[in-house]
Amino acid sequence: MPVEDLLDGLSPAARVATAVLPFVLAIMLRLTSGKSKTADWLITLATVWFATNVLMAPYSAGMRQGIRNLGRLLP
Repeated sequence: MPVEDLLDGLSPAARVATAVLPFVLAIMLRLTSGKSKTADWLITLATVWFATNVLMAPYSAGMRQGIRNLGRLLP
C-alpha cells in the first residue's frame, strides 16, 4: 500500500492534525525544557514537515479530481 493511498484515506481534520501536531509538540517541548539544540532541531523538522504537508496537499487524488471537475464547470 503506497503512502499516498494511506494519506488519501484521512479526513481533512486528520490531515491538518498530522501537519500541525508535531509543530505544537516541539513548541511545547521548547517551552517546558527551555532553549536547547534538541528543541531547536525539532522545531526546524516540524516546520519542514508542516510546509511539506501544505505544499503537497493540492496533489492528493481528491484535489486533482476537484480541479478536473472545476475545469468542466467553466465554459
